[in-house]
Amino acid sequence: MADFERNVLDFYQLSNPYPVEWPTEKDNSDVSEDEDMKSKANRRKSRYQALEKAVSNRNSMLPGHQKSSNGVGNIVQKDEPDPLGTTDSVVRTLKQLGVPVQEDPRLRQRFLMSSTTFSPALFLSQLHATADTQSLLNGLDILSQSIDQKSASLKVLVESNFERFVRAKATIDNVYKEMKYRGVDPNPPSARARAHSRHASRSSFRNSSGMALPSPMAPDPRKKNALIKESEYGVSGIKGPLLEVSAKAEEVWGPALGGRDKEENLKVVAATLEKHQEYVETSSAIAESIKRKDYEALIEEYNKARIFADEARRLAQTGSEKLPDDQLYRILLAARMWHDVHEQIEAFKRDMWKKLINLHTAPKSETNSRQDQHIEIISLLLELGVDENPIWIWLLSRYDYLKAKVAATADRTKVEIEVARRRIANSDKPGPQTIANHLKSIARQSIESRSHSFDSADIVELWEKIVTFMTNMLSSQGIVGELVEFWQTVQGFLEGRTQKSLPTGYNGESLKHHDLSAQGVTDLEKGTVELVDIIREHVFLFFSGPPPDDLSMLVSPMPTTPSTPLTASLGGGGALTPNTLRIPRMDFDPTSIPPPSPKRGEAWEKFAFWPPWSNSVSGAHYLSKALALVGSGACDMASLAPVARGDGVVAERLRALVGSARDRCVTAVCAAWNKDAENIKYVEDWSRSPERKDVTKMPASFKAFESALLTGMQQILYISDAMSKPGAGDIVQAPPSKLQQTVRSQYVTTLYKALSGMVENAERSTKKSDDEWTTEEGFVVINGGSSRVSSFGGASTINATDRNVRMLLTLSNLQSLRAEVVPGLNSQFENAFSVQLTDEEKKIRDVLGQIDARLFQSYTRPYIESLRTCIRQGITAADWAPAGANDKPREVRPYVYEVLLNLVLVHSQVSTTAATLTSQVLSYLLEQASKELLEAFKMRPKYNLSALMQATIDVEFVAQTLTQYMTERSSETQTLIYQELDTRTDNDARAKLQSELSEMRSVLKKLREASKSEFACFKKPRRREAMPGGASSRADNSSISTASMAGSF
Repeated sequence: MADFERNVLDFYQLSNPYPVEWPTEKDNSDVSEDEDMKSKANRRKSRYQALEKAVSNRNSMLPGHQKSSNGVGNIVQKDEPDPLGTTDSVVRTLKQLGVPVQEDPRLRQRFLMSSTTFSPALFLSQLHATADTQSLLNGLDILSQSIDQKSASLKVLVESNFERFVRAKATIDNVYKEMKYRGVDPNPPSARARAHSRHASRSSFRNSSGMALPSPMAPDPRKKNALIKESEYGVSGIKGPLLEVSAKAEEVWGPALGGRDKEENLKVVAATLEKHQEYVETSSAIAESIKRKDYEALIEEYNKARIFADEARRLAQTGSEKLPDDQLYRILLAARMWHDVHEQIEAFKRDMWKKLINLHTAPKSETNSRQDQHIEIISLLLELGVDENPIWIWLLSRYDYLKAKVAATADRTKVEIEVARRRIANSDKPGPQTIANHLKSIARQSIESRSHSFDSADIVELWEKIVTFMTNMLSSQGIVGELVEFWQTVQGFLEGRTQKSLPTGYNGESLKHHDLSAQGVTDLEKGTVELVDIIREHVFLFFSGPPPDDLSMLVSPMPTTPSTPLTASLGGGGALTPNTLRIPRMDFDPTSIPPPSPKRGEAWEKFAFWPPWSNSVSGAHYLSKALALVGSGACDMASLAPVARGDGVVAERLRALVGSARDRCVTAVCAAWNKDAENIKYVEDWSRSPERKDVTKMPASFKAFESALLTGMQQILYISDAMSKPGAGDIVQAPPSKLQQTVRSQYVTTLYKALSGMVENAERSTKKSDDEWTTEEGFVVINGGSSRVSSFGGASTINATDRNVRMLLTLSNLQSLRAEVVPGLNSQFENAFSVQLTDEEKKIRDVLGQIDARLFQSYTRPYIESLRTCIRQGITAADWAPAGANDKPREVRPYVYEVLLNLVLVHSQVSTTAATLTSQVLSYLLEQASKELLEAFKMRPKYNLSALMQATIDVEFVAQTLTQYMTERSSETQTLIYQELDTRTDNDARAKLQSELSEMRSVLKKLREASKSEFACFKKPRRREAMPGGASSRADNSSISTASMAGSF
């Protein structure tokens, strides 16, 4: 313990282990900068000095670093925890001790350990003034552990990276020396060089910069073989011998290639011509057969020439060393004949090879007459004898042709489609009337007859181009059909059926070509699978990829037919002319490439297969055709034996092709469907339907639009036209439920949007100003004592400028939609997609009901307001009741006639515009008028006999005049009126009213007769008027009331 205390006293330079005050000499004990620099200079330099310097200098790069006036730097910090672990905030603790560290930043820095102006003495004297020895020892342990952890990790990092660098540098030097000097060290170490040590390796890199340049290397005897430029990278040694061999060959073979003794040969030939005349005639006979294309004679003459050549060959092989002159001349003449025949036949073979290879690109007019022309050429080549297998060459050339045709057709057509897309996209967006005209055409008789009218000509033309592209690629008359035919041909050769009719050649020499090698069979199967994958990839990218940006193919020439491995030697070649349908309007000038489509945020900008501004009906119609071709083509490709017998990867890709194309088509059609549902409102032209005069053409147009979309979407989702193919169920799978839900949601959404558009049409004016729809507020018709109605036409004409007329027709349209159109569309959807729209159907009914109610309220609200004003002003008027208490009323009050005349005008408007709504509108207005009568009668406090009789006559006159439109609710309201009158009269008036009933009936009868012509429109046609029955049931049987007396009317 004594040693520990002594160490503490020495470390802190204290004389007393328990001081009672801070020593004054410690106030200025901070080490000055000069002393610190001097102590650092005296410190032992270590190998980590550079790192220590970098660490010490990092402060100058930290934000907030400052230099005081005396050159002392500091880093401005706000606060930090105590390094001795007593508190998490030094500044807060000092503030509690009364030290003004927040007001004086320089003073604060002297207490923060991260600052370069940190003062340990001041830190301990202020922050730990009351700390005892044990707490300081604990703090020392915490500080030591923190320092050890940081220094240990830094030391390990520096040492490990230093050693790696040294080893990497030595490795690079050794590799370079090995490559340049081929393992010979130009400066070998002396025998007395000291052994390598770890210390030396550590300092070698540091000391290498100060080393002098080495002395020049001694001459290397192996330098000529080094991989350097001076030795021509190792080939200078064989260059000379090669030149000598070339010169010697020229010297030896030069005379042999010169002229011959033609004169002697001519004499020999002349002497033997007459004796061997057939030898001479064979060559000319073969030339004549080739000229006449008499291939049977050609084969006969060629076989004869081969017999002559074989006989001469046997004669030369079996003869003695010195042959007689006649035999020698015969051999020479046969050789000459064979030379000529061989040249002619070889030239003829080259022509046949070229013709065989180019059969695929020949015009249809040349190949349609003889479908088996390739068999004839193969047979001819086998008869003549060839080194290469003509069957294999033809199959290989057919494969190359199909591969090139796929690429040429797909690339060129996709570029043409994109050019047309850009032209349409850069044109003006079609206006609402243009859209409406196309959508109206959907309601015609046949979808095929209207396919050219339900969109603009350039869009329909582009759609047909897209379908033609799919036809050329995937139909049985297109490339897929050629691929299937190609594999059937291959199968015929593999199974040996085709070879049965092929010749075996001279002495059976061509029999070896009848069978394909195992490697050839494998290559054909792989090639067929490759063609399937190429076709699939082109179609997949067309549907799944974005529109192409690179149109460099436009300025590139059409590709030629790729040559087979033997095409060059056989002289083959020919231009590729794919059988693609060219539309004259699709021709374009490569020098005037349209600019890319402008980005407007339209949904079709993401689809390469969707013409800009196309509507959903044309899209569903043409995409259903395109997808049917995709599905049938995929099924045909999957049925090929190499694909069917494979590992299933290609079949899975074909399934993915069909699924991906279907998903993208559904997404594109739904986006256009949504847009068209917003524009369907422009179809409304306010003309009556030929079948039903109470509705416009809008319900029929909407039904045709939705029905066409549902039909198209059903064909897109299920691709039913492709299901007749063998194995279609495995490739064209059922649509996923998510896709069905997308179509389901879109169908409901489009119904909502279309209905909203119809309401908007009713509430907005049809007049246009500057090509924009202008809203015209509807006005209603009755105001106080005067009435005013919007103009309306007769049954055959519609005044579409009148808001009330538009509302009535829209209400009638909505009734037709709710009763017929929408249920029919729901049934079509359920039958097409095999689902039940239970929840959706309820929501659709609710929405239709809400829209109908809102529009009905909008139409009737102004009339109700006018009725309220008229009735309340009439009943609350001072002259409403008779002047005397015993005066008997003989007339109904004027307000009653005004109310009924207003209803006459409403009846006239509704019956001439939408007759089916007449009963509904007038019944509702009668109910509202009855309510207003009830409320108005409540406004008078008391009724004497004359007032009670006047009220009864007014109410009964209205009820009897409008008895045809009386409803249960209006009857209940009338009962409430009588009950209200009964509560506001006395017993004497009730008793006297009984005696006046017969006279009141007479008055009402006269009034009805007098107003019969004015209110004749309210009479029920062809039925005898009847008094409102059942009124007695509204009486209060418990007392003698006005209601019970009114029942006699």
